[in-house]
Amino acid sequence: MKDENVIWHQHVITKEERATQKSQKPCVLWFTGLSGSGKSTIAGALENALVKLGKHTQLLDGDNVRHGLCKDLSFSDEDRKENIRRIGETTKLMSEAGLIVLSAFISPFIEERDSVREMLDEGEFLEIHVSTSLDVCESRDPKGLYKKARSGEIANFTGISSEYQAPLNAEITLQTDQQTIDKSVEQVINYLQENGYLS
Repeated sequence: MKDENVIWHQHVITKEERATQKSQKPCVLWFTGLSGSGKSTIAGALENALVKLGKHTQLLDGDNVRHGLCKDLSFSDEDRKENIRRIGETTKLMSEAGLIVLSAFISPFIEERDSVREMLDEGEFLEIHVSTSLDVCESRDPKGLYKKARSGEIANFTGISSEYQAPLNAEITLQTDQQTIDKSVEQVINYLQENGYLS
C-alpha cells in the first residue's frame, strides 16, 4: 500500500532524451524458458553483439538477481511472483534510463510476465520464448538441477514439480534445440533492426 505522502518526482531529463543520446529505442528483452533452455547463454551472446554495435545495455540474470535483490525469496509460487515483480520494477527503471535491458528468467507464469509488460510503455516489452523441450533441457542439465529435482532434493522445480506456462503470443520464439546460439542472436538482432529499436 502506498503512503499518501510519497509523491512521484518528475525529472527534467526525459526517457526520450536519454534514448536519443544513446541512438536507440529502450526496450526490455524478456527471455523466458525452462532451466537449461539457453536463456542466459543467448542473452549474454546477444548483449555482446549489441555492445559491438555501440548500443547501451544491461543484462539481468535469474541466479545473479537472487544473490542480491531477491536473496530473501524462496521458490514457492508466491515468492516467484514477487521475484518477477521486483525484476519488472528494476527493468522499468533501466528502460527509463534509455537502456536495452536483457532479462533472462524462467518466469514460469503468464500472468506475471504480462504484469511486467503492463508496467512498461507500449512496444517496450519484447517477450522472447526460448523454446526448448523438457527432454532436451534435462539432457543438458548444466547445473545438475534436474537430477536433484527428480530425486526430490529440490522442491517446486519448474518443469518437474512446478508448472511452466509457455507464452501464447511471444514477439520472438527461439528454437534452441534446432538452431545455434549465433543464429538465435541473429534472429533477435534482425527483429530489433526491423522494428526500429537500434536506430
